[in-house]
Amino acid sequence: MVNKPEVPHVTIPRHRHRRQSKESASLHWADAPAIDDVTTPVRTVVDCARSLPFGEALAIADPALRSRLVSQEDLLAAGHGLKRAGRGKVIRVAEHADGRSESVLESMLRAILIEAGLEGFEPQVLIADDEFQARVDLAHPVRRLALEADSFELHGTRRALVRDCRRYVSLVVRGWTVLRFTWEDVVHDPAWVVESITAWLATQSGGQNSRPRAA
Repeated sequence: MVNKPEVPHVTIPRHRHRRQSKESASLHWADAPAIDDVTTPVRTVVDCARSLPFGEALAIADPALRSRLVSQEDLLAAGHGLKRAGRGKVIRVAEHADGRSESVLESMLRAILIEAGLEGFEPQVLIADDEFQARVDLAHPVRRLALEADSFELHGTRRALVRDCRRYVSLVVRGWTVLRFTWEDVVHDPAWVVESITAWLATQSGGQNSRPRAA
């Protein structure tokens, strides 16, 4: 979860009236298929895609695909089946959702790339030879550029520091450039993330703007 909501969000059928309650909630009315008044996994992803920013919605859709709770085909079908507001947002999330993504921060970083029109990056790319192997969060194989979404929770110990430094050096000596972004960068300063990646791409083209074409 990127930002904890102040109150729970609840989806209820359109014909059901709101009940008086001492507890507050943000209600959403929809023709929602449900099981015992709980929305299905597909419906949950669809509702999030309709109401959340693209990056946060992608961070929900990716693990849903990874855990096989939903399929991309199901999400696309659900999106195309909508007749009300949010149809385009759902389809966009469904088209870009990728079950290879392994963390919320990684999904958010990929969303920044998508929204900036920076193409050619793939999630969870394995870089390996006879003496070394590492899987990076996002990689542009042609440019040999790796992007890492680093959280303090996974990298905040002395042992992790030593491991990360050796991994970083091993990637660099094999001809890869590694750009590392923190939670604060990705969530609170996405413009700087885009500027940094674009600046690096420009240096690889003799100072010319090498920003890939938007999809």
